[in-house]
Amino acid sequence: MSLQAVQDLLSKHRLVADMINRQVMPRQDLVETMVQKQHLVELRLLLARLKPAEIAEILDQLPPEDLFLVWGQIDDDQVDDLLDEVSDTTRDTLASRSSYLGSACVVNAFELAQGRLCQTTVESVEDLEGIKPIWVDLVGSTKADRRKIGQYFGLELPDSEDLTDIESSARFYVEENGEIHLHSDFLLDREGDSRNVLVAFILFRDVLFSVRKEELPVFRLQRLRARIQAGYVSDGMGMLLDLYAADAEYSADSLEEIYSALGEVGKKVLSETMTDQEAAETLADIAEEEDLNGRIRRNVLDTRRALTFLIRRKLLSAIQLEDAQQILRDIESLDGHTAFLFDKINFLMDATVGFININQNRVIYRLTVLSVIFMPLNVIAGIGGMSEFSMMTKNIPWPVSYAIFSVGMLIVAWFTFFILRFYERRKRPR
Repeated sequence: MSLQAVQDLLSKHRLVADMINRQVMPRQDLVETMVQKQHLVELRLLLARLKPAEIAEILDQLPPEDLFLVWGQIDDDQVDDLLDEVSDTTRDTLASRSSYLGSACVVNAFELAQGRLCQTTVESVEDLEGIKPIWVDLVGSTKADRRKIGQYFGLELPDSEDLTDIESSARFYVEENGEIHLHSDFLLDREGDSRNVLVAFILFRDVLFSVRKEELPVFRLQRLRARIQAGYVSDGMGMLLDLYAADAEYSADSLEEIYSALGEVGKKVLSETMTDQEAAETLADIAEEEDLNGRIRRNVLDTRRALTFLIRRKLLSAIQLEDAQQILRDIESLDGHTAFLFDKINFLMDATVGFININQNRVIYRLTVLSVIFMPLNVIAGIGGMSEFSMMTKNIPWPVSYAIFSVGMLIVAWFTFFILRFYERRKRPR
């Protein structure tokens, strides 16, 4: 039923287009555009109501011309799911006609020119012809985009969304055809939104491929350095090591920011007084810095594992081995800083909680003083409410008797308060 509806809309679309093309009328282009858009909008609405499996079944039964027309009306969010559902013949037909990458995908290819990286923005597979890149960087790519790039270079690029499903022990391996796979965490330090972003690296035929879901500061820094400094990198493996080195440097910068932030927090904590509101804000700041410190520690640990894998598998040249060992020494120095920061964070956390306890103790002390003051008053008030008190003061007018009774209660309250202040002063250190 859905297939018939799609075929009817396609027939109407072609019929109206043929009629308009055979006739000459004023403003023909405008009329043709409006009529064609009407049928295409109806087709898009129809496809939006169908499930991916139903759409895939329709696509498999359409001729090539109709297939490409219907494919252009499908939402980008459904493209990946549909490519998994359609048959191999339909998938190959779509790939053969369209070499352009998705609009949300950012692909940059870098080749060496006079010792510097030269960047080429890749919008279609044809843009890769005529260049010899040492690094191909994919950001926000879809399965179709990765399939097109991978087919051009003769390898299969992984899905960045599936990287988290891989066990930590299986993130580094070498394929039989010589592909070197590494899946590493890179730090993204944003105020209030720090996190680790997983990046997939593939080194194949001296070309480094990197696949990730979002842009990272480390990659921007490396692109800038390699374009400016001649001889900064010479091959894909060198580019990979420089990315790891920049990641360690970026982690060190983040640690310095933690030092500065904790210094400001320490000034508040070590002040003489702190309100509960200030203590709550301080705890939130400390928790944020602790989370960032933990992410940095995890990040450098993952980088150490990747470098250890490259060294253990003897995949590095002598110069590259020396660079990798230097990066490991830098990471080892960062471990001491993260451990120190953990201790400092725990101290500041305990001090802040101590201030909260002091404030609570002050409130409880005030309540205790009030209860002690009013305890004898309650006893006296209970006696004053007895019938015996009325019998004892029956010859005294009641306004006078109760006025004397109230004054006596005030004297007792003042005397109790005086005794408490006296003991409090004696307990204070001189």
